[in-house]
Amino acid sequence: MNSRKWVRLFLSTLLIGGIATAAVGIVFNWEEFGRLLLRLEMVEFMAVLLWHIGVGFIFSVISQAGFFAYLTVHRFGLGIFRSLWNAVQVVLIMFVLFDLVYFRYMTFADKGDSIIPYLLTALFILVVGLVVAYVKSAQTNKGAFVPALFFMVVVTVIEWFPVLRINDRDWLYLMLIPLLVCNAYQLLILHKLTGGAKQ
Repeated sequence: MNSRKWVRLFLSTLLIGGIATAAVGIVFNWEEFGRLLLRLEMVEFMAVLLWHIGVGFIFSVISQAGFFAYLTVHRFGLGIFRSLWNAVQVVLIMFVLFDLVYFRYMTFADKGDSIIPYLLTALFILVVGLVVAYVKSAQTNKGAFVPALFFMVVVTVIEWFPVLRINDRDWLYLMLIPLLVCNAYQLLILHKLTGGAKQ
């Protein structure tokens, strides 16, 4: 991939991250946005909106750093584990999903709290990962399914770690959804930019 295509990927992912975060911010903070609109406080409304877009740019950069880090790790994994690399990735996916539920529940749940919300979050990430991995494999080849699922689950959770530590509901979803959107976009556009053909 040449520098022109890399710049195109960087800028488009940046834009998608900003828009996705602004959209999620409006949904989760509709009370505040709605109040500003009703009072016609457009300057403050735009300031809050631009703040969300700026935060989305940061999330996008985190997503892109994770994507290029994974491309490097994937090459190393293929070189070290060879045909076992897919099996290693599957084990790591299960390990990360288990940890995402177990350690969050043990750390943040109060006595008597249900584990269901923690399970649903992990299930949501897994389902999104499965859908994106299926689309990726359909557009390229069957061998792309496991690496795509690994990236969407494991790398997304690693990128998400800063807000996992504080466990604030608004921040959890404000960061998670744009990360998933940006990661899915990069994964599904890569083979088009590099000219990868379906095998």
